[in-house]
Amino acid sequence: MFKTIKNALKTPDVRKRLLYTLLLIVIFRLGCYITVPGVDTFALSEAFGEANGMASLIDLISGGAFSRFSIFAMSISPYITASIVIQLLTMVIPALERLSKEGGEEGRKKINHYTKILTVFLALIEGIGLYLAYGSSGIFIDTGFVTGLTVVISLMAGTALLMWLGDEITNKGIGNGISIIIFVGIIAGLPGAITSIWSLIMGTGTFSTTGLLIALGIIIGALILVTAVVFVQQAERRVPVQYSKRVVGRKMVGAQNTHIPLKLVMAGVMPIIFASAFLTFPAMIIQMFIPDIASQTGFWAVIYNFSIASSTSSVGWGYTIANALVYLLLIVGFTFFYTYATFNPAEVSSNIKRNGGFIPGIRAGKPTTDYLSSIISKLTWFGGLYLAIIAIIPMLVRFIPGIDLAFGGTSILIVVGVALETIRQLESYLVMRHYKGFLE
Repeated sequence: MFKTIKNALKTPDVRKRLLYTLLLIVIFRLGCYITVPGVDTFALSEAFGEANGMASLIDLISGGAFSRFSIFAMSISPYITASIVIQLLTMVIPALERLSKEGGEEGRKKINHYTKILTVFLALIEGIGLYLAYGSSGIFIDTGFVTGLTVVISLMAGTALLMWLGDEITNKGIGNGISIIIFVGIIAGLPGAITSIWSLIMGTGTFSTTGLLIALGIIIGALILVTAVVFVQQAERRVPVQYSKRVVGRKMVGAQNTHIPLKLVMAGVMPIIFASAFLTFPAMIIQMFIPDIASQTGFWAVIYNFSIASSTSSVGWGYTIANALVYLLLIVGFTFFYTYATFNPAEVSSNIKRNGGFIPGIRAGKPTTDYLSSIISKLTWFGGLYLAIIAIIPMLVRFIPGIDLAFGGTSILIVVGVALETIRQLESYLVMRHYKGFLE
């Protein structure tokens, strides 16, 4: 990894991409400190001083922008939601499916355009919801129409600016723009995590042996978790495929041996994002209409506490265990859904047969489809349970006294995944440049 970064810095073209990406990241971090007009900063610090539940969860993803109620308070979440919706619609609407598979570059541009339009619409709804939810908390200087319009437009403009930054990083930077923004937002909480661990060791100013042991346990656990994530993200099941000799045009193409690389977790982090959105959506809606729901009791308070149990330990063991069980089922279910939506064994089997290939020991056609389906089923069960364990363990660790983890399992998955993908992207740029230099 360090060798790749060193070589990238020595290469003028890649270095220019890295520096441009760094500039856009700095703009993003500066925007996280620009408070929306019409907000009383003193009242804001009091209102978010004891933030937990949904507020702390959103604040983690936004890199602290939400607790400051900055122009980037909504982060890139409307864009992520819009991307998920468009992706699901692509699976059920034939016109969008044709546009995605057969439209080529123009088709992808149209789908991206639809995603941006839906993002602006969702940002409008979320902006209004945030203004209504926190209007009664006294953080706004005035609760009139003009102030509300200014707040909503500022939040929408911040989301639109983040979309532009993401596109610029993708097109002119090192790629994966939206992922890089999420990565930087999560990494911004690292100093808080270090401070929390240090406070465990020193306590109220005196050295604590118990705190030191707990801190060492957290660090070792985090290293084991990161190692496991890297191992599983890089691992793959290779299905061998042989192609017999065949005539292509006027030439005889010789036999070839290749393989189909199947990732252990083909769905990536998407099942966790889907499951998190599904679980936390009720809390977002309830908090819009009942801002002080956290201090109330009753049916809606039970639903709210159950919904936020994955992001806070203040609701108790009962809610957390119930939430963890539902979370596990949702993650496994969405893992199966997303895996089979992106990998079709019948289609792969048909392509192998059409090109004169076969899997050794397996007959072409339906037996190949059944064989691939069996492998995918086993990998999906492993991937779903793996993602569920990674996401649930940090929820339970929060109940250890004195521990306030800034990073959850989802955050670690995103951070490690984006880091590995960025290194691969840099390597591809370096290889591409070597090819260009050879041709020139």
